[in-house]
Amino acid sequence: MAQIPNLDNAPVNLTSIREQSQKELINILKHVRGKKCLIIDPKLGDSLSLIIQTSILKEQGVELRHLSADPIQSDCNKVVYLVRSQPDLMRFICSNIHNDTSKGLQREYHVYFVPRRTVVCEKVLEDEKLHHMITIGECPLYIVPMDEDVLSFELDLSYKECQVDGDASSLWHIAKAIHKLEFSFGLIPHVRAKGKASVRIADILNRMQAEEPVNSSDMAVPEINTVILLDREVDMVTPLCSQLTYEGLLDEFLHINNGSVEIDASILGLQQEGKKTKVPLNSSDKLFKEIRDLNFEVVVQILRQKATSMKQDYTEMTTTTQSVSELKDFVKKLNSLPEMTRHINLAQHLSTFTSKPSFLGQLDMEHTIIEAQSYDICFEYIEELIHKQEPLITVLRLLILFSITNAGLPKKHFDYFRRELLHSYGFEHIATLNNLEKAGLFKKQESKSNWLTIKRALQLVVEDTDTANPNDIAYVFSGYAPLSIRLIQHATRSGWRPVEEILKLLPGPHLEIRRGGFLNSPSSDTLSGVSTSIAKVPDGRRALVLVVFVGGVTFAEISALRFLSAQESMAYDLVIASTKIVNGQTLVETFMEKLG
Repeated sequence: MAQIPNLDNAPVNLTSIREQSQKELINILKHVRGKKCLIIDPKLGDSLSLIIQTSILKEQGVELRHLSADPIQSDCNKVVYLVRSQPDLMRFICSNIHNDTSKGLQREYHVYFVPRRTVVCEKVLEDEKLHHMITIGECPLYIVPMDEDVLSFELDLSYKECQVDGDASSLWHIAKAIHKLEFSFGLIPHVRAKGKASVRIADILNRMQAEEPVNSSDMAVPEINTVILLDREVDMVTPLCSQLTYEGLLDEFLHINNGSVEIDASILGLQQEGKKTKVPLNSSDKLFKEIRDLNFEVVVQILRQKATSMKQDYTEMTTTTQSVSELKDFVKKLNSLPEMTRHINLAQHLSTFTSKPSFLGQLDMEHTIIEAQSYDICFEYIEELIHKQEPLITVLRLLILFSITNAGLPKKHFDYFRRELLHSYGFEHIATLNNLEKAGLFKKQESKSNWLTIKRALQLVVEDTDTANPNDIAYVFSGYAPLSIRLIQHATRSGWRPVEEILKLLPGPHLEIRRGGFLNSPSSDTLSGVSTSIAKVPDGRRALVLVVFVGGVTFAEISALRFLSAQESMAYDLVIASTKIVNGQTLVETFMEKLG
């Protein structure tokens, strides 16, 4: 099954984006003539696997290696580095070159930064007096198609960089990626943004359009009608909750990395003890595409029904005379057997986690916090987790969730939990707590919480959610409707004006602008003079909306958006772009640092 997802059914030509990235990469390799060793930053390797097959790289006379501090194991006298612009990666490159020099090896070195070079990285090479030995270039890979409706900017640290380090370079990267899309699909006429970072991106996007215009007259109708930019900061509640869709749970427990999970072969029933196997998870797998967005309870039932039906067909095949076309249909069903087996094994493995009392207790606590009830029970539960030495991430997820929905913790509880966490998990975690405080995720209560008002106004808690036949996005969390998706629902249906008072209660400014030629953006927090609903496309096609999550999106949110897009009342298709696909654990991990 293909690791590289099939993009044929994408609502906009994403294949062209992937082909352009392939072309740029191949041109770099052709530029360095002859046999060469291509050394890739490991994190980048995962992203590249969704863009180009290893066999295509090898056709360019390439030996592939992963970047590390170890000496280069290759006879090639030409070395090409493909790395993200991060100073710590420069130290590996310096270590490699110093090692070669000490052995008297003479090689030709090329460093290509993805997506662009930075002064900080070049300064490291200069300080090590290696700058004169290296040819520097750029590989403008700004966007990676993860699936037919999902794009990633591959900026896994952007939220922490903006909130804690004061580094906003990722916002330029996102604006540049959207501007590149506009050169392929036309100037996007409508922009809606919520949150400090999102409003800044909208501003940078307008500046880019002024400096390097996309000619709106080149295309009669732009293919993307609207872009909605949303900061993760606006809704940190959703990623901290345990996802309950099939794909969401796979990510929570097995961690999906760039469209695949790496698991023990034994989980899939393969007799290879201790061996790891990679399972691609994208829409090329028809069964996965059918079940990935469903609540896990329903997935188990569907897989059971499919298995029973196949068993029945098999029994009929062996007992009666069948026509050729019936045999053909049966063989077709047999072709889907590997997918069936794979997902039955994965679902069975997930069930071992979802049936644990600890997981059910955590779900219960998340719902209690969201419903803003029984504070004492929450504090007792979190205290018990600390005393039992449960993983620090589990504790932090609940503490942050409580802190966000209550505008912080009462001072005595804040001091108590801070002390208990350091006492139980070690004082080296003080840097982590400082990062979380700086980002406003774990703080003392200084004002009254708006959560109850927001929860009621946006109907975030939906009683009696039918997970089997859902009629609301709340099915993805079995009763909680993601706040982020409720905002997008309003933005696409009737605009933000009807919920403007609620928007003001959420972090950061908001804006709606119409673009055409160069426009000065109206001042943030004003929606006057902007059409509310998304304009229809003249030729009868569904309008296309690009939804951009700045700081990460969860699989449960992607499922909720797919659910919305599939509704008959919806007049548009959605393409989702994000700095990275995250869950509560991976998001909290970006803030984690140990001292010493």
